[in-house]
Amino acid sequence: MTTAAAVLARCDALAACSDRPDHLDRAHLTPALAAAHGLVEGWMTAAGLRTWRDQAGNLCGRAEGREPGLPALLLGSHLDTVPDAGRYDGMLGVLMAVAVAERLRDEVATWPCALEVVGFTDEEGARFGTALLGSRALAGTWDDAWWALRDADGTTLAQAARDFGLDPALIGTAARRPTDLVAYLEAHIEQGPLLEEADRSLGVVTSIAGAQRFRVEVVGEARHAGGTPYPRRRDALAGAAEAVLLVERTARARGTVATVGQLHVEPGAVNVIPGRVVLSVDLRAATDDARDATRRELLAGLEGLCAARGLSMTVTDLYEAPATTCAGWLRDALRAGVVASGDDEPMDVWSPAGHDGMAVTAVTDVGMLFVRCHDGISHHPDEAVRERDVAAGLDAFTTAVRDVAHRVAARTAPGGARPGVRA
Repeated sequence: MTTAAAVLARCDALAACSDRPDHLDRAHLTPALAAAHGLVEGWMTAAGLRTWRDQAGNLCGRAEGREPGLPALLLGSHLDTVPDAGRYDGMLGVLMAVAVAERLRDEVATWPCALEVVGFTDEEGARFGTALLGSRALAGTWDDAWWALRDADGTTLAQAARDFGLDPALIGTAARRPTDLVAYLEAHIEQGPLLEEADRSLGVVTSIAGAQRFRVEVVGEARHAGGTPYPRRRDALAGAAEAVLLVERTARARGTVATVGQLHVEPGAVNVIPGRVVLSVDLRAATDDARDATRRELLAGLEGLCAARGLSMTVTDLYEAPATTCAGWLRDALRAGVVASGDDEPMDVWSPAGHDGMAVTAVTDVGMLFVRCHDGISHHPDEAVRERDVAAGLDAFTTAVRDVAHRVAARTAPGGARPGVRA
């Protein structure tokens, strides 16, 4: 049986699969991803799974239920990373899923569903700028326009896929139908400090953030920094500076999360009053209603401060993803798993970070288990987890997967719902 120590050792081994020698950087359709696939495929095979790589680049493994071809309970996470990454974001979830499949290999043959593990590719979007490519392909929401995306070297996504041994014309074969799956469960590091602050090993995810990204252009007038008195100034950067603080203040008051990550100042000379500033806003909330209410209040405030300073403002939407609510029956199964691991009062948490479940929810119900990570640090080499937390996570995830199989059995009994239909 694969232990928590073995899972962590496998995370270390995967961390050596990098496109750069000095830090962990494993992007979509790169040699490092192929090397990672080689390792994980070996571990999947040892766990009793039949393996294949789909035409999106996702690595898949399957154990049949009591008869071939039954809908599958899908477990997984992603194998790609951000640049200069830690070694647990995504990877821990894939390797925990493989370990759970190994623990349950003798039981699965009696189940009314198959068990599958997936290592998604390109959850992060680091190479081509569009995230969730692997899980969107699996969910059947692929957009062929993405084939024209280019990386920093000018390579198109279509060419990178061909170089990786994939056929873009066959991308549709990666898609699953609702009747192909009974549910999707993912274990993942929290990427936040709530579990550590509560001294809990595990948390049950209630929802994945509804996110928006938009650009705010603030326009004033560029003039001489020495010769223009304050009453005559229309300083776009001074207004943008107020805007940054307003973004933070508004989100904190509403219990949401908003970040200004980029500022572009023009003309950018030391002796010229800035005439134009473009700033980015990343807005996230547990629900779409909370996100949208924050946006309305924020934009009203931005309009007011621009008017007071004699500035104009333009807002351009860049990205939107609806909040993903984790299915109640899967949350119940995960809570039962956390209780079985020794925590009598499972902690509910929402995820401000995005995950593959945001895409998979288009085709089946989604549930997530969070594992505590040190100081909430993620997307950084200092990512760290404790062996005892991973051990608790393996126990909880195993129990939850078994519980889901039992619930599927009840649903498929005479008078129950058909498999593959949402609860």
